[in-house]
Amino acid sequence: MLIRNHHVDFGSPLLPEDAEILSIPAAAEVERMLSRRDDHRETPLHSLPALAAELGVGALFVKDEGHRLGLGSFKALGGSYAVIRLVLEAARKRTGRNVDVDDLAHPDIRAVAREMTFGCATDGNHGRSVAMGAQLVGAKSVIFVHQGVSRKRIEAIAQYGAEIVRVEGTYDDSVEFAAKVCGERGWTVVSDTSWPGYEHIPGLVMQGYTALLCEALREMVAPPTHVFVQAGVGGIAAATAGHLALRYGKDRPRFVVVEPARAACLLETAKAGHPVKVAHGEPTVMAMLECYEPSLVAWRILSRVACAFMTVDEEDAVSIMNRLARPTGADPAIVAGESGGVGLAGLVTVAGDANMRATLGLDASSRILVINTEGATDPERYEELVGLPASAVAGTLSVERV
Repeated sequence: MLIRNHHVDFGSPLLPEDAEILSIPAAAEVERMLSRRDDHRETPLHSLPALAAELGVGALFVKDEGHRLGLGSFKALGGSYAVIRLVLEAARKRTGRNVDVDDLAHPDIRAVAREMTFGCATDGNHGRSVAMGAQLVGAKSVIFVHQGVSRKRIEAIAQYGAEIVRVEGTYDDSVEFAAKVCGERGWTVVSDTSWPGYEHIPGLVMQGYTALLCEALREMVAPPTHVFVQAGVGGIAAATAGHLALRYGKDRPRFVVVEPARAACLLETAKAGHPVKVAHGEPTVMAMLECYEPSLVAWRILSRVACAFMTVDEEDAVSIMNRLARPTGADPAIVAGESGGVGLAGLVTVAGDANMRATLGLDASSRILVINTEGATDPERYEELVGLPASAVAGTLSVERV
């Protein structure tokens, strides 16, 4: 399903607070802070000429976040960045000094961090990022996982020293429970979704994501004409669409939000014209996108700058995992987890439908950017769905720049 954005706010400027968070100077500051990390490497941008020709578009680029900061997911940019920013904010208040990221190892700053506990709910990747950030600064972390989070993903979070709390129900249930417990115990919630009265920290998480866009756009000879990005609560989609709108103004690319048909809270929100919570039904294979209520900040941004909302089916997500693992022509092999290639799956769906192509103005001159948001963050599940271990696919991968 594909629907155009008919919201009354569509085409209007971002609110000042959202524009500030996603601005070009803010993104540059994220990159500056990242550059101080020993584990920072820019992730590759792959060109897929064979698939582009097959889809009838001019060029197709995949920003591959499966290589990000050892976590294998774009989420490494959000939660850990927010934790670092929050520790620095607390340290400035405590010390009265204008401390910066280079001061994180100073005993005064470490003392502040040791008194802080960061909590969050997660489908897997965001929790790893928060736990990583807490470990990096010397703080504590408590991560709340719902019953759909796999054992491998829980183990990956625990490796960063996090305390794990299991929650009955869905991701949305774990978000509510995490906020309640953290509030009672004086812990800091680092959520990638927002609700009334809670926007600053999700904004920092979204701000962290802008670094991947700066990297990708520097490598592209010309800006993209179309961008397809997957969404759970909407954080990465809103960060991408908002930053592109601020960077390119009226010449910004057409932006499409792609969701699982079984958890399409943003598409249903777009239909209704206001945030809605969709019913929880059969789980989706796209585990990192299984969210049933949108982030309020994300919707506020997307209502203004997203051109369209669409859904893909279960088999579409699995098919694109396999296609990326077994490329044709000169295309490189790419390891994409269950949710990683969903934006690309949306493009494939649109490219095969004449009406959808016309709606989005997709043609042989179009330059498409998509984001592989995760690698094989659950290796066992990846091998089950692709029929190959991720290591076998990665062994054929070329990371040459485009």
